[in-house]
Order: sequence, then C-alpha cells, then structure tokens
Amino acid sequence: MTTAIQTTLRVRPITPADNPHVAAVIRAVSAEFGLTADKGYTVSDPNLDHLYEVYSAEKCAFWVVELEGKVVGGGGVAPLACSDADVCELQKMYFMPSVRGLGLARRLAIQALEYAREQGFKRCYLETTASLTRAIRLYEHLGFEHIDGPMGSTGHVDCEVTMLKTL
Repeated sequence: MTTAIQTTLRVRPITPADNPHVAAVIRAVSAEFGLTADKGYTVSDPNLDHLYEVYSAEKCAFWVVELEGKVVGGGGVAPLACSDADVCELQKMYFMPSVRGLGLARRLAIQALEYAREQGFKRCYLETTASLTRAIRLYEHLGFEHIDGPMGSTGHVDCEVTMLKTL
C-alpha cells in the first residue's frame, strides 16, 4: 500500500512577523554547523532579529520558506556595503534539515539573482565557509566563481570562501 503525503511549501517575501522565526532558523543552522558569533558569522549580526526592516531598504529583498506554515529557511540579496554600486551580495541563505535537498536553495538563489538583475546590479558576491560544502557546490553550479579575497564590508571575518558571479 502506498500513501501519498502532501506537504505545503511556500516561498514568499519576509514580513515583520517573520523576524523571530527567521532569526531562530539562522541560529539553529549556525549552531548545527558550529558557526559561532565570536567568529563573526551571521549569528553575530546586530540586525539578526530585525531582518524585515533591513531588507525593506531600497534594492534589498528577503524571502522566507515555509513548510506547512512554519518558517524553515530563507535568503536574501542586498547591495554589498562599501563596494561598487553595481555589486550586490547574496545573504543569509539558511535552511532547516527538513527542507534540504529539495532544490529550495537553488530556487531561492535564482530568484534573488533575477531580482538583483532587475535592480540593475551587474555582479553578485557571496561569502561562506569551507565546511558548507553543499552550499559551495550549489553556488559553483549557479556560476559563482571563487575569488582571491573578500570584497566590501560584510563583517564576516571568518568566511574564508569568497565568490563572485557576473549577472
């Protein structure tokens, strides 16, 4: 006997009510991979609990992923601080284990890159850490290339993997 299980996955723009849920996802995934605040990873971001406000700025966007109405991931794009005006940054791509391997990170990254193009960005930068091998493979498949060092000012001093994509 086969039983079909229907799940509801949804990708949508962040709302103010999502702030604590997105922050909780980022904290949980960061802890899972040992990405601690003292190393300058995203969990040290002073705006972590206010992402709706951050991504409401011009040329910024953040999307959340819901599974059965519960926030289980997200990601966004914003201008790269202290960089050329045509460079954006793919930011805060975090997903709970329950939705990994479903292609959501790819879908969300493509959506963010399309948004960035629409906003007039010509290049997209990202930083990550070598322990996130699946993420790095995804970014490589999306056309990001490894570069020699950091760009702009992200505050993530221990993100040793830096990548750039021409949009």
